[in-house]
Amino acid sequence: MLEQYFGGAVHQIVNFVIVLTIVVFVHEFGHFYIARKNGVRCQAFSIGFGPELFGFTDKHGTRWKFSLIPLGGYVKMFGEGETMQVVEGGAEPMPRELTPEEKKVSFKHKTVGQRAAIVFAGPGINFLFSIIVFWVMFMTLGRPVTEPVIGQVVEGSPAASAGLLPNDRIKSIDGSEIARFEDIRGMVPLSDGSPMRLVIEREGIEQTLNITPRMSEEDDGMGSKQKRWVLGIAASENATKAVVLNPVQALGASVGFTYDMVDATFVVIGQMVTGRRGTEDLGGPIRIAKYSGEAAKGGLLSFISFVAILSINLGLINLFPVPMLDGGHLLFYAIEASRGRPLSERAQEWGLRVGLALVMALMIFGVWNDIIHY
Repeated sequence: MLEQYFGGAVHQIVNFVIVLTIVVFVHEFGHFYIARKNGVRCQAFSIGFGPELFGFTDKHGTRWKFSLIPLGGYVKMFGEGETMQVVEGGAEPMPRELTPEEKKVSFKHKTVGQRAAIVFAGPGINFLFSIIVFWVMFMTLGRPVTEPVIGQVVEGSPAASAGLLPNDRIKSIDGSEIARFEDIRGMVPLSDGSPMRLVIEREGIEQTLNITPRMSEEDDGMGSKQKRWVLGIAASENATKAVVLNPVQALGASVGFTYDMVDATFVVIGQMVTGRRGTEDLGGPIRIAKYSGEAAKGGLLSFISFVAILSINLGLINLFPVPMLDGGHLLFYAIEASRGRPLSERAQEWGLRVGLALVMALMIFGVWNDIIHY
């Protein structure tokens, strides 16, 4: 039993490190690439934090390295902090004025537009990476499509109470056209339990039914149970097929999927903030590790899909206007652009302190959630 448990834990940790390395590398490479394009000297590119494990220095003087704590990464750019000079007599080093040559490669001395572009590039490439992954998948392996036809109605469920029957085709929900059963799976969990108006087709005749989802504990597809709103219907077992799309169709589908993921995340966050949804869905590294392991067990396609979805989440979270995150820096730059000068050092310092406190509190809460539920 212990061997099985620890073997499973090692499997999850290894896949967690692989997944996080990929999405963090993509994110930081966005910052790095645009920084270099804008003439900023990049001193270090690190996957992980803390002491360096191994690495190398390229011909431009950038130290590429893997560090001990694999929970993120960073690109250290010249001029982000104070450049110090050693003072004789053992006194503390003091900030020094940069030379004209140093200012040309300093992040701090770039225009506000250039700095904003460098900061936005991290989350931006996370979205682009996911779009490209799904674009290639939809062109080669195909996009899973399930006909929106009911195969099973759970006894005693909201669907049964509303009069839905097997072989009913769902045409629309609350005015939104339903082309695939996957559309239903995406809409109902975000319904907040509000009544929904379904237009169905039964034996060639359209009917309108009202149905109120019910909260139920369901399998999340990764081997865990989560509470979510359900109707109590399932698709026909033989209704799913993979449809290979042409490049234009695949691009539209991948962009649409990425947009739907972002939109769904905002809906969930809004429900949590207003108290209409519990916070048990908030997770931390333990949950990501567990999902990484489950995705790897599902095969290469499942694993790549999970990496792409996590990349979307990383990009979105980093755009939140919280100091310490990319979105917080973009907020500072927007204020600087509107005022014509940056906020005072003291104001920025306090903003970063508050941002750090918020990020740390969220991380602790996520880990606590993981421990409770897993």
